[in-house]
Amino acid sequence: MSNPSIATPRVCLVAITKHGAAQAARLAADLPDAAICTSSKFASAFAGVGNPVRAYDGALRDEIGPLFEGYDQIVFFVSLGAVVRLIAPHMRSKDEDPGVIVVDDAGQYVIPVLSGHVGGANEWSERIADLIGAAPVLTTASDVGRTIPVDILGRHLGWRVEAPKINITRVSAHVVNGEPIAFVQEAGSTDWWTRPTPLPDTIHRFASFDDVDLARYAAVLWVTHADIPAERWDALHERLVVYRPPQDAA
Repeated sequence: MSNPSIATPRVCLVAITKHGAAQAARLAADLPDAAICTSSKFASAFAGVGNPVRAYDGALRDEIGPLFEGYDQIVFFVSLGAVVRLIAPHMRSKDEDPGVIVVDDAGQYVIPVLSGHVGGANEWSERIADLIGAAPVLTTASDVGRTIPVDILGRHLGWRVEAPKINITRVSAHVVNGEPIAFVQEAGSTDWWTRPTPLPDTIHRFASFDDVDLARYAAVLWVTHADIPAERWDALHERLVVYRPPQDAA
C-alpha cells in the first residue's frame, strides 16, 4: 500500500512535432492529471483532451527552466540529443532534478535520461512504455539487475534511509555486484519488494540483527526503530545502511 503522505508526482508531456503531439495526446488520455507543453503550431492535437495545455510561441529552450521548477517528471516527445542539450544548463543534482524521459518519434522506446533512479524516471518510463506499447530502455544497475535499490528502498512506504552517503554508495555496489547481503527487518511493512521478479537469492532475510553472522555478508540492510550505537556503525565500517519506517507502521 502506498503511503498517503507521499504526494502524487507532477507530470508534464512535452511535444514539438506532429507525430510527437499525436502520441502525447494519446498518452494524455491515460494520464488525466498530466499537464501538456507544446508548440502553438501543434496545439490543435490536444483539442479533445481534458489535460491543462500550455501552447508556447517562442523557443522550447525558454520553457525548460519553468518545467524543471514546476514538475517532478517531464516526458519529452523530442529527440534524445536535443533534450540533453536543452536540459544541461538546468541540471543540479540527482536529489533535486526532476525525472526526465524521452519517447522517440515512432513511439518505440521510452528512455529515462535524468534522475532515473532517485527521481523516479525509471519507474515512470516502465509505466509509460506499458501504456503506449513501447520498450523501456533502463541503464541503472539495480533496475536492470532487478535487485534492491539501496538509496530509495521503502520510499513508497514512507521509509527514511539513515546512513552516510559513502555507506549507501559502497553497499549499493555490493548489492548490484551480487555479493551476499543480510536484510534484517525488525519493523515496518513487509511489502517493500515491489518488482515483479523474485527477490535475488543473494539477499538473505533475518528477523533480528543478532541472528546475522556478519563475517558471511558483504553488507547489512537493517529496517528498525532501534537506536544504533556509534560503535556498531564503526564496526561495520561502510557496510551498513539503516531504514526507519514511520513509527506508527507495523
